[in-house]
Amino acid sequence: MKVLCVNAGSSSLKFQLYDMPAEISIIGGYVEKIGAKDSFYTIKFEGKKTEVKKLIKDHAEAVKVMLEELINYGAVKDLQEIRAVGHRAVHGGEKYAKSVVIDDEVMKDIKEFGKFAPLHFPGNLAAIKAMQKALPNATQVAVFDTAFHQTIPKIQYMYPVPMEWYEKYGVRKYGFHGTSHKYITEEMQKKLGKENINLIICHVGSGASITAVKDGKSYDTTMGLTPLDGLMMGTRSGSIDPSIIKYMIDEAGMTYDKIDDALNKESGLKGVCGFNDNRDVEQAIANGDENARLALDMYVDRIDRYIAEYYLELGGEVDAIVFTAGVLENGAETRESIINGLAPLGIKLNKEVNDAIASFKEITSGIITTEDSTVPVYVEPTNEEVMIVRDAYKLCK
Repeated sequence: MKVLCVNAGSSSLKFQLYDMPAEISIIGGYVEKIGAKDSFYTIKFEGKKTEVKKLIKDHAEAVKVMLEELINYGAVKDLQEIRAVGHRAVHGGEKYAKSVVIDDEVMKDIKEFGKFAPLHFPGNLAAIKAMQKALPNATQVAVFDTAFHQTIPKIQYMYPVPMEWYEKYGVRKYGFHGTSHKYITEEMQKKLGKENINLIICHVGSGASITAVKDGKSYDTTMGLTPLDGLMMGTRSGSIDPSIIKYMIDEAGMTYDKIDDALNKESGLKGVCGFNDNRDVEQAIANGDENARLALDMYVDRIDRYIAEYYLELGGEVDAIVFTAGVLENGAETRESIINGLAPLGIKLNKEVNDAIASFKEITSGIITTEDSTVPVYVEPTNEEVMIVRDAYKLCK
């Protein structure tokens, strides 16, 4: 059976077609800069990558291009071969603790919960509508990014704000990257042969979050009401003193919208040193850029702080720390810096193994700590697409 994974962002659309239940990837790609003059898309098929520059005005057109290329590349002879479509949905509120078949009620809820992720939900909604129209006979499934974190206890997800804010407006920690954290949890359960597993999972890419997993379930996570909370990221500030917002309104005459935009798009690594990609930051450090050095030190420090915090939350009973997503799957130097900062916990780097691991090298995963390390640190590639198609396959009519 052919199952399609669709991940629509604010100005992008990623997709992957799988043969299920074998979980064999047939074709994939992504459309970027949707709505911009320099929009383009990339197709990955049979080991080759092809980039095409094309004006793509909206998500509906992005879906049209994607489906046309599935036919053009022979991935399917007829679109009716696609029996199910799994959509990454950014926010499921408190209502959705698992993936569901999309109906009118689910569509209404996705729109309602879009207030928590206003940058992402319009693209989510547009892609779902376009897929429903193009593939009316396929089962459309919503896989919520927040679902895995619905097991977090109240003591962890509540904010110390007036209770009315939670009861009336839903102000609480929801967490994100749930599909990735769930995938890593299941993979580590297999690796360690243990269901009730305790993990600290570090999903660090352009966006970043850390999750404490207790007895195989999400116990705490760094992102909050929105993806802005928690770690310092590529362009997001992460946690800051909330009074900064009013201060900048009063002192700089900035509007709230301008400040919110700056905290989401112009802060983090980019805000401190001008570069949001870790590779560019590391190159700038090599060239003697002091702000780049400061940015990376701040970035690593915050990761170490949350790992230490979650180590205590789990009572020191941690089966493994797992590094995943773009930065930590590839950045040997960043991984080394993080582990060096964890030395007080008795965690020790195996530099030779660490330096050998990256997605563009022959070795893509492994334990990068020494045998006498108190907690093993794994590098384990994530695969959110597989998790999405698994759920879509299970719910297919």
